[in-house]
Formats: sequence, C-alpha cells, structure tokens
Amino acid sequence: MPDLIKRILVVVESIDVDDSSGSKANVALIKNLYKAGFELQVYHYTRKDIQLGDIPCHSIKENRRSLLFFLSRSERYLRYWFNLNLYKPIEQVFGFSFTLFNDRNSIVAALNKINDFEPDLVLTLSKGTSFRPHHSLLKIPKWHSKWMAYIHDPYPFASYPRPYDYVEPGHQKKREFFLNVSEKARFAAYPSKLLAEWMESYFPPLKGKSVIIPHQIDEEEVDSPELPEYFKKDAFTIVHAGALMNARNPRGLIKAFREFLKEVPEAAENSQLLFIGKKSKYTPEFEELKREVSQFYSSDDYLPFTQVQAIQKNAAVNVILEAKGPISPFLPGKFPHCIQAGKPILLLGPYYSESRRLLGDDYPWWSEIDDEEKITQQISELYFKWLDNQIFMEYDYSFLRERLSALSLNQLYELIN
Repeated sequence: MPDLIKRILVVVESIDVDDSSGSKANVALIKNLYKAGFELQVYHYTRKDIQLGDIPCHSIKENRRSLLFFLSRSERYLRYWFNLNLYKPIEQVFGFSFTLFNDRNSIVAALNKINDFEPDLVLTLSKGTSFRPHHSLLKIPKWHSKWMAYIHDPYPFASYPRPYDYVEPGHQKKREFFLNVSEKARFAAYPSKLLAEWMESYFPPLKGKSVIIPHQIDEEEVDSPELPEYFKKDAFTIVHAGALMNARNPRGLIKAFREFLKEVPEAAENSQLLFIGKKSKYTPEFEELKREVSQFYSSDDYLPFTQVQAIQKNAAVNVILEAKGPISPFLPGKFPHCIQAGKPILLLGPYYSESRRLLGDDYPWWSEIDDEEKITQQISELYFKWLDNQIFMEYDYSFLRERLSALSLNQLYELIN
C-alpha cells in the first residue's frame, strides 16, 4: 500500500440516481471523493452512458454471448411464459442466479482490460442485495491488497436484525461468499458505526478493517423542478419519501396524524401527510385513506430524484421510518437528503438506531414507530412551532453536515495509511 492514497478505482453497480436509494448514495460518495481531491476512474454496470461531470466514468457492457447469459434468459422466459419459477432451486444449488454470475464475469472482463490506470485503492460499491462488484473483485487477486469493500447493508438476509431476517435459498453459499469477501478485502467500509459492529459479530475476519464513511450529501446545485400539484407549499406538510418495505409500518404515523387533526381541528385547513414512493403492501389502505382524509396523499410510483429533493426542501417535516425491532444498524439512504433539506426530522424507529445515534440522545423528535400518543404529541409540537415560525423554515444540522461532506473524506488519507 503506498504512503498516500491518491488514485481510486471505483467499481460500482449503478450510477443512475433514479433507480434506487443505493445508487443515489453511491453517486454522492463518488462526487465527494472527487471534491476531496482523489483521482478517480469509475467503472459502472448501469449499462447506460452516464457521466458525472469531469469524473471519468466507463459503462461496462453485459456479455450477451455467453452460456450464462443464455441460461439466465431461458430462466426468465420460462417464468414469463409458463409461470415456472426456477430461481429458488437454482439459488439453492448455486447460491446465486445465472444473471448474477454473467454480470460478475462481464465486470471482471472489463476490469481486466484496464491498462492505463494503476489504482492505490479499489473501492467496490453495490446496491440492494446483489454485491456484484464484490463478487467481481474476488476474481482479481492482484487488487486484494488494495481493496476496500463498502458494505451498505447486512448480508446475507439471515444476518439482518429482526424483523427482516430470514434464511434465503442458497444461504450457506451466500455466507461463504461474504466470508470470502471479509477475508480478502484489505478494508471494510460502512455507512454506519452500528453496522460495522453488527457485521463483525457475524464475520470475525472483518475486525480491524473497519472504516466508517457515512452516506454523503451531494451539494451540487441543480435546477429545482416544479412541485407536484398535490404539494401545498404553504402548508404544514409532513413527508415520507422512499420505499415502504413491509417492515416499515406507517400505521402508527397515520393514526397519530389523524389524532392530531382531531385534537387540533384548526390544523385541518393547512396540514397534509404525504408518502412519496412506489406501491407497497400498504397501497390498498392508502387508496382508501385518500378517500377518507383529504389531508393525506400517496404517490403511485417513484418521482424523479430532483423532484423528491424539492419536496423535501419545501416540506415542514421529513420522516425517517424504520422497522419495529431491537436495533436498526442501517444508515438510511435518505438520511443525508433529510439533513441537507434542513427541516426537522421526525425519526420513527428503535432506541438503538444509527440515525438516532447521529442525531443525538437528546434529539427531541424521536419515537418508536407504534407509540401513537408520543407521535401525536410531537406532530402537535412541530405544528405549533411551524405556526409560530420558531424553527422553520430551517433547522440547524450543522453538526452533521460536515460529517456527511467531502471535508470528512480527507480523513481517508489518515484512516487507511
């Protein structure tokens, strides 16, 4: 390892900010590494020609002539035409899908052709549960001594905290894969201190390799799009933006909001609760609620990221909703967006939560997701503060903004040298 890390090869699954919260987080980190003065080369598997300003970005092409590609498409067509779902038995035997194996080989082939850039560090960034760049780096031993594996979530699913945990098909092979990553990577980077501790308890080889790099704020100015018609800019608007996974139960918040409207009837004319994101198992309830409560709205799908940012910046309150459980070691991808918006965050989640740890033990607007009485009280308190303009339109998160910015990434020089 050189005396100073200057040149970083970033291998990233996607840099399309509209496809997932993980891609948004990856792009923000890449941009801030560049701002921090690192020389970057970005190889991404978005399969779109996407550029990030002056940062050299190379789109990796999928190998569409391999046996694995043929097998992956055959499995897909059998599922589509005959409703024959083979992914479980395939993953039970091989641990992963044919698609993932073909994607991994496509990425490896592209990386092995690099001959004009000698990195000091190789950083792998993934999204969701696939970890394709990590699969790929395992196949390139020459870079293991320079490899920083970014672990954005627990893996595999059996390693998740309750209530997310379950045993997937091919679990043992998935665990063996990640044990291999934990042994081969020189560094393990995480967005969360709690996540680092959590993963080290499942994979002992990760101990002593941890570097904490929180999800970043992207300060790049973009033209703000028009706000949607249903957004009342001058109202007391509470916004939850992002996917509602099954365990992120919104019912406590909704019941508290309805109780708030009963207790403070004058708020009915200038308050609203919005859920922005794709359909979920709660959508049928939302559709019924929209007919009953005029102050409630839920979107039918994701909105463009720039529009979501505009909504968050113009909201009165932004919500971070986590699952009911003993601990939430994740740092939600929306966390930096909420900090950047500068509005009060209504944090609904476990006592042991990375978001709560960062906001501080004395943060005033935290509650368990099902404590309807406390949430109602907090909504009322926020409403009257909004009405009196005591804290709005801005809330001071300056103690966190630097921690989530390019300035904090300068510490990489010291952390990994």
